Amino acid sequence: MHRIRRSVKFEELEQRFHFTGNDNRLFLSIISVGEIESLAYQLNWGNEKWESLEKILRSISLLGIYEETIHAYARIDAYSQGKLKDAPLPSGITSRNMGKNDLWLAATAHVGNFDFVTNDRDFDHLDQVFLNVVKY
Repeated sequence: MHRIRRSVKFEELEQRFHFTGNDNRLFLSIISVGEIESLAYQLNWGNEKWESLEKILRSISLLGIYEETIHAYARIDAYSQGKLKDAPLPSGITSRNMGKNDLWLAATAHVGNFDFVTNDRDFDHLDQVFLNVVKY
């Protein structure tokens, strides 16, 4: 979204992470594509923004949902609820309900062993357990 809008936030992120540099490869969960398209419909995007989105999506690798992702989703959800016997929540961390799309995104990043770039605190409890959370 920030890239399509050419926002200041995207420029800041680009300077920090070099998303469009040759030494990086971008991956995006198919779940995020659904979320972005939903917002595009809700915000009544015009042709120019839709075409920009399509161009961006052609330039990145889309990650689907596979059997390993389903198992990771289940483990991350149980962990977040404090009910994963072989990996209890650390002392001082309380159980939490994660949004279903957030669970899919975390599971996808976990299975791919990708850094998870976010500004969302909902993933903090997964850092260094299931994910390497990179905050911006």
